[in-house]
Amino acid sequence: MAAAYVLINATPGRAGDARKQMSEIPGVKSAHAVTGAYDIIAYIEGGDVSELGNTVVSRIQSIDGIAQTMTCVVVELP
Repeated sequence: MAAAYVLINATPGRAGDARKQMSEIPGVKSAHAVTGAYDIIAYIEGGDVSELGNTVVSRIQSIDGIAQTMTCVVVELP
């Protein structure tokens, strides 16, 4: 199992709609509007890193109103 946090910038006025659409994507476990440098932070899970990448590129980035994403893959430290 792989997981990542996706930091998202939305186009002005579109964060709410984009977050709602994102919440319906399989693999997106949570999506929250936040203050600060990003508009939305999503937590996603998948079978492997390739699946995470597909979720971000094919599903999240295709949502109208998503301007930019940064994906932070979760790593397990000893």
